[in-house]
Amino acid sequence: QVQLVESGGGSVQSGGSLRLSCAASGYTSSSYCMGWFRQAPGKEREGVAAIDRAGSRRYADSLKGRFTISQDNAKNTLYLQMNSLKPEDTAMYYCAAAGGSTYYSGSWGLPSQYQYWGQGTQVTVSS
Repeated sequence: QVQLVESGGGSVQSGGSLRLSCAASGYTSSSYCMGWFRQAPGKEREGVAAIDRAGSRRYADSLKGRFTISQDNAKNTLYLQMNSLKPEDTAMYYCAAAGGSTYYSGSWGLPSQYQYWGQGTQVTVSS
């Protein structure tokens, strides 16, 4: 049973930083794509960043330079460091897992490509 548990969300002022964590368990595939998504009220879920087992990374163009995805394979934990946060970054943030082909196919940003999801952690940025 794959479980993904996010933590680290909260409220922060504009310009602040947060680091989200996603503890993964039960995923035994040797090839994977781990992604961060976010969904604001009334909006579609959108891909933020993704990483494969080797540590290669992909980002949404609009977030490059502010967000960094990383992982600690020994701890089975995925991270999202978010800097220079803006009010428009306010959303529920989710981590998700998919097979490795999702990363290499170029579809890493599509929620439909992911089989496993965490429950989400709320990020609120005030101006």
